[in-house]
Amino acid sequence: MGYIDLHVHSNASDGTMTPEEVVDCAAKAGLSAIALTDHDTTAGISKALAAEKKRRDAGLFAPAVIPGTELSCSWFHDGKETEIHILGLFIEPEQKDFKAFLEDMISARESRNSEILRRLAADGILLSMEDLTEGISDTVITRAHFASALIKRGYVSTVEQAFKRYLASGGKYCPLKKTVEPKDAVSLILKAGGFPVFAHPMRYHLSWREIEALTAELSGAGLQGMEVYYSSHTAEQSRRLRSLCRLFHLLPTGGSDFHGAKKPDIHIGTGYGGMRVSDLLLKDIIEFRANSSR
Repeated sequence: MGYIDLHVHSNASDGTMTPEEVVDCAAKAGLSAIALTDHDTTAGISKALAAEKKRRDAGLFAPAVIPGTELSCSWFHDGKETEIHILGLFIEPEQKDFKAFLEDMISARESRNSEILRRLAADGILLSMEDLTEGISDTVITRAHFASALIKRGYVSTVEQAFKRYLASGGKYCPLKKTVEPKDAVSLILKAGGFPVFAHPMRYHLSWREIEALTAELSGAGLQGMEVYYSSHTAEQSRRLRSLCRLFHLLPTGGSDFHGAKKPDIHIGTGYGGMRVSDLLLKDIIEFRANSSR
């Protein structure tokens, strides 16, 4: 049995490793496949695929690289809004509608980032775009980049402080970002030839009733998978999520949410150390996709 990791980030978004380094890291971990799922971008995919090919051409072991992304969404329910993430696996990055959507999201994100910098500066908290990009000009800036910059500049000492004091979405310094509803994200991923997955369902502090209601809504929109195995999921949570997969005819997936040094306790392929995702899950997904295309 081989092992895989279907939720991995690079410095194309808020990870610290280049896509090439992520591929090398996965190879050293002995993973047979990884999915590069950077936030709201596919910018690192071509580099990761090239790194896979380079290793194979050199006669070195290489994990199969699955093109992916992680879309940030807003779910409106019971008078409140919850940020939800949808993974897209096997994405076709150049699909016209999907590419246009990502370009629009990146443009909106850049405008929001500029506004955050302006609001912080108005209170004497001075950060530059260079502080955020850390020398990587084409990275997709997230609030995690702001948190790192605030720590390095001495305004806070921890990521938690940064988010609480300065980066709460909709707060004084951080305007709400443009998002898409989860069901629309599912549709966009399907249009791009991808396999849509409900990411880390237990991270949103939803009740089980709410998780089931959201899963039903997403299933109706064409959801195909659920991230059952995840770094912070307990065995009991994974068991219950497997039951939900059976109820809604979804395929289970799993991933660490690896970010490199940004999340030093989370290791590629094993999460906090106890998570292992069998490549049999990926074989089931590939078989499902082959049957669906017939």
